[in-house]
This record gives sequence, C-alpha cells and structure tokens, in this order.
Amino acid sequence: MTQVNPPYAEFMRRALLEAQSAARRGDVPIGAVVIDASGEVVGAGSNRREVDNDPTAHAELVAMRDAASRLGSWRLDDCTLVVTLEPCTMCAGAVVQARVGRLVFGAWNEEMGAVGTLWDVVRDRRLHHRPEVVSGVLAHECGSLLQTFFAEHRNSGDADPIG
Repeated sequence: MTQVNPPYAEFMRRALLEAQSAARRGDVPIGAVVIDASGEVVGAGSNRREVDNDPTAHAELVAMRDAASRLGSWRLDDCTLVVTLEPCTMCAGAVVQARVGRLVFGAWNEEMGAVGTLWDVVRDRRLHHRPEVVSGVLAHECGSLLQTFFAEHRNSGDADPIG
C-alpha cells in the first residue's frame, strides 16, 4: 500500500525545518512558509523572539514580512501561509490584515489558538477578510517537536522557556 501525503505536507515539512532552526537558537520551535499562487516558497521564518528580543517575532510574522518584501506588496491575497502551530490572536489578526488567501497549520494550540481553539479570529464575519483554513497537516510531527522542546526545558530546570 502506498502512503499518500496530505495536501501541503511538502510545505509543512519545510516549515518544520524552520521550526527546528528556532529550537537550535533556544526559541520555541514554530516555523512558517508563505507560498505564492504558483506554488513557490516566497517567504520563510521561525520564531525569533529570544534572539531578536522582539515579542512580535513569531514565525508567521517573520515569514509574512519576508514574503511581502520579496513580492513588493503587503497584500498576500494570492498566497498560502503554512505554519506548524495554530496561530495566536496577534498572528491570526496579521493573517487577516495581510489578506492571506489560505492558512494551513499543523498542531492545535490549546493555550493560545485563535483559529478555532480559543477564538476564531480568521473566520469572524465582522472582519473584512476571511482566509480559507486547512488544519491538522502533519499535526503529530508538529506537536511532537513542541512537546520534546518543552520537556527538555522542564528537565533542564528552565521552567518558562517562552516567558
């Protein structure tokens, strides 16, 4: 029997590589890529809060900034954002503001998720833009990376690696 990869698995694997780079820097391992309408990666990023001392340097924002710079436009309406973890309220709001056409994420974010878990910012009918949402792509791999990271930090005595 051949195993069929879920849609966006290739891009989620690229986002997982970004997440691993964040972990090596001591940042929470979340990664993201932005894909244009032709299927080309036009932006990539990982969490950079620790290294940049920037509370807004979440993977999604880093990747969207990269894509906007490369494309020469803040409007990402023909693009897909692929991220390893369900976005928080800040990142979900940025997805709406950037007019991202599609949002794809891996693991659910039980603590801060704003795409269905705690809130559903991107589908709020009061807002001017609502992207298509695809959830659960390689969710196990995405969640395992985070679980391992936090377990290692707990075992090392670092009680709050993201605080």
